[in-house]
Amino acid sequence: MLSPRSLFQEILDHDESFRLFCSIAAGGEAQGGWENGRIAALAPAGERALAPRIARHGADEDKHGRIFLALLRRRGLEPVPVPPATDYTMLLERRGVGLAHDRLRSDEPLTVRDIIVYLAHSRVTEQRAAEQMRLLRRHFGDHPDLGRAVRMIAADEDRHLAYCHEELLRLAAAGHGRTIQRTLRACALAEIRVHRDVSLAVMARMGRVLGWSRARSALLAAGIHAVHAYERLAGWRRMTTLEMPERRDALGGPAVPAPEFV
Repeated sequence: MLSPRSLFQEILDHDESFRLFCSIAAGGEAQGGWENGRIAALAPAGERALAPRIARHGADEDKHGRIFLALLRRRGLEPVPVPPATDYTMLLERRGVGLAHDRLRSDEPLTVRDIIVYLAHSRVTEQRAAEQMRLLRRHFGDHPDLGRAVRMIAADEDRHLAYCHEELLRLAAAGHGRTIQRTLRACALAEIRVHRDVSLAVMARMGRVLGWSRARSALLAAGIHAVHAYERLAGWRRMTTLEMPERRDALGGPAVPAPEFV
């Protein structure tokens, strides 16, 4: 079978594939934590009220990275270096999605335009993250080893997505609507290409670790290309629409700790 549940179960059951999966996930989350921390520190004077929410976002991402590392430790495994072809955050930066790391390493305050770029980038990537975590929660939310982690991260990703919607709508009401829509569209089209490339790279490595046949690997690659074709045609629009979330101020307050993992 090639269902999402059966594929992930196969990855979960094998130490080397599980180690690769958690290492990739932990690396991406840690990078997101650093990016959000720098953006919070450099927020412009007119957006200082947003800084605590950006910092909360970064703290959540750091927590997720520690959770994935804790899952490895529970099985007596160490993380492995993330292969460049599977480094989602690095490849997004190379395609100009989000704020460049050189910009974030400087001490120059950001502009409102930079904040729009950050929020548009987050709106698109959090859509992807929320969808992936909902899928894992549906299939593994009750898993004895992974369930707690999956439910916690999925809830955080939903909050992050709600926060992006609310803040972008606030800025649109302040007169930045056209800039926001242009930026969202550019981010979405770049992200779906990066997601395709990373998915192909990850599945190729998993196939080698798990000994998949050429036919099975080819079928999975065809599925990834089919998803990309749909997203390129119309699916990207789900990443660019903005709706006021039911839960307002989703990132107000401190980050929710996860002592059982970290």
